Amino acid sequence: MRQLENKLNIMIVSDDDALMSQLKTIAETKSEQVIGVRSNEAVREMNREMAHIVVFGQTEADTSVEVVQMLKIINPNALILFIANASDFGLLRNMTRAGADEFFVFPEEAGLFSSRFPNMVKGYEAKKAKNEESATASFGRGRGRIVSFYSGKGGSGCSLLAASFAQTMKLESSAEVILIDLNGQFGGVETLLSIESNRSLADLQPVIEELNESHIRNVSQTQEHSKMEVLISPCDAEILETLDEEFIAKLLRTCRRSFDYVVVDLPSSINGLVVTAMEESDKIYYVLTPDTPSLKIMKQYEELSERLGLVLTSRMEIALNKLSKNYEVKQKDLKNVLRHPIIASIRQDTKGLQSFINQGQPVRKQAKERKLIPFAKDIRKFARQVAKQ
Repeated sequence: MRQLENKLNIMIVSDDDALMSQLKTIAETKSEQVIGVRSNEAVREMNREMAHIVVFGQTEADTSVEVVQMLKIINPNALILFIANASDFGLLRNMTRAGADEFFVFPEEAGLFSSRFPNMVKGYEAKKAKNEESATASFGRGRGRIVSFYSGKGGSGCSLLAASFAQTMKLESSAEVILIDLNGQFGGVETLLSIESNRSLADLQPVIEELNESHIRNVSQTQEHSKMEVLISPCDAEILETLDEEFIAKLLRTCRRSFDYVVVDLPSSINGLVVTAMEESDKIYYVLTPDTPSLKIMKQYEELSERLGLVLTSRMEIALNKLSKNYEVKQKDLKNVLRHPIIASIRQDTKGLQSFINQGQPVRKQAKERKLIPFAKDIRKFARQVAKQ
């Protein structure tokens, strides 16, 4: 029985006979357990006999996303390789959100798929064996969570919250955490975490097609106190313009597979990169200060998201920042006007934060610190609540 469990089951899903034959020929070079099914039979077959690797050919009836989502629910650890009929970034976004791990366009990339397939199988087998060995010690859901911090209003403290949250999450748990700064142009989080480096996430461009955890760790910086990884934004606007939506999607998808928590600090401007990051995110924490201009801007963001087709329901939560008696708008008043739940309440702590910000030091350095400033206490409460979800 043990031997049967270690065999790799590969399922080919296609409604096109020629593509089915082509994909089965490639798959049979790596496994004896290869079955081919139509798209309308895929979910039933996955329930009947769990497939480890699914090669999914695009359907003509636009049911691909729905079926892939169902397959991923049945087996969250399945490696799903999607074969598209044509290059379509909108489809790439939707398939990534559904759970597809790789995206190929046939027939243009048939040769690329054939050459990369053995390595993808080998990588999956190694990861599967490792997961089975450490099943009792594994953290989280087996698939990393991407959480983005965003505010439409500058000066809301979004970067400080994102950096402090990521640092705290790493110190408070056994999770693997990476912080990605997508603010661009002038960067930002490195000054909050006392990091000096000439490398940025843009250095991953040459290897983006075969991006893996090793590439990311070679470019990222390790924060000296918590040991979390930090990917710094390029401080050159021209370099930033060379990054596109596909780069961001590939980066986040790879990080999701390699880390338990991927914390993304987003700029206040809305562009293709920001929308892609939001599409990829499991949660969007909107940083809101309790004042009328901030509320108006948040409402505009919600309306824009609707027009862009960005689904916020069940994904967006509010992080109230800079709460103070000096503000006319009180938290109890906000609960009646906000469409999304409040996940965190962070007090205004100018006195406590000032020395940390001026010195470029993180507000948390150790797992068990006796004297925490009010801001750090609120962030710790926030991080612990997220970890329970």
